[in-house]
Amino acid sequence: MRIACWQAACGSPDVPQLLARLRDVAGRAAAAGAELLVAPEMTLGGYPLRPGTLAEVSEPVDGPHCAAVSEIAREQGIAIVHGWPEDTGSAVFNAARLVSAEGSTLAAYRKAHLFGEVDSSRFAPGDHGVVQARLGSLTVGLLVCYDVEFPEAVRAHALAGTELLVVPTALMRPWEFVAQTIVPARAFESQLYVAYTNWIGERLSLDFCGLTTVAAPNGTRLTLAEPVEGLLLAEVDPAVVARARADTPYLLDRRPELYEGLPARLG
Repeated sequence: MRIACWQAACGSPDVPQLLARLRDVAGRAAAAGAELLVAPEMTLGGYPLRPGTLAEVSEPVDGPHCAAVSEIAREQGIAIVHGWPEDTGSAVFNAARLVSAEGSTLAAYRKAHLFGEVDSSRFAPGDHGVVQARLGSLTVGLLVCYDVEFPEAVRAHALAGTELLVVPTALMRPWEFVAQTIVPARAFESQLYVAYTNWIGERLSLDFCGLTTVAAPNGTRLTLAEPVEGLLLAEVDPAVVARARADTPYLLDRRPELYEGLPARLG
C-alpha cells in the first residue's frame, strides 16, 4: 500500500480553512497513488488549541467537522487519518480517527499519554492502549505524538498484530531526536512500520520541527528533512514486516515472565 504523510505548515486555526487545505492535499495524495493520507496531530483546530476556542472546535466522533473529513475521503477516494478534539459530553480528548475511502469511521483513538501542561490543561487521557483496524491488506494501529515515546505502547501494538502504526504528532524543537532516533528504533524493535506525521512552523510560542518520517521494520526510513510543507510518499509492504519479524525475532524471543511483579510506577 502506498501512503502519504502531510507535513503541514502552521497557519490559521480556522476549521473551514483547514478542511479546504485537507481536501486539496487529499486530492494530490490520491493522484500520486496513495491509498491512505496521514495528517498531523489535532488537524482540525491546530496544535495547541487556544483554551478559549476548545469548546468551539471540539465535537463527538459523528460531529460536523468529522463528517466533513468523511466527505473529503469519499470525494477523493482515499482513506484519511486526522486529529481533532473529541468531546464526549463528559470529557474532551486529543483524538485521532481513521476514515475509510468510503467515508466510514474504521477506528478512533484517544491519546493516552498527555504531554505536560499543553495537553493536561485541555484534555483527559484516553484509557485504551491498542486501537486498530483493517485497511486493505494491512492492520493499521493508532497512537498520537507522545504515545510513541513509550516503548510498551508500540510493543503492545506489535503483539496485537499491527503492521502500520500511524502517529499524528506535533513534535517541537528541541526534541528533533524523537523523529530522528526514537521513531526508527520503535519500528525496528517491534518490527512494524511507523508513519510519524508532524507540523512545521510556529504556533503559540511552540516551534514545530517537521521531520515527518516513515520508518520501516527493517531499519530503513524516509524523512522530509527540510522544514517545508509537503507530502511524504512511502510504500508499506506486509511482506517486509514478516521478513523483519523472522530475521530479528524480538517478539518470539521475549521473556515477559522475567518482568512480572514490577511496580507500575516509580516511587
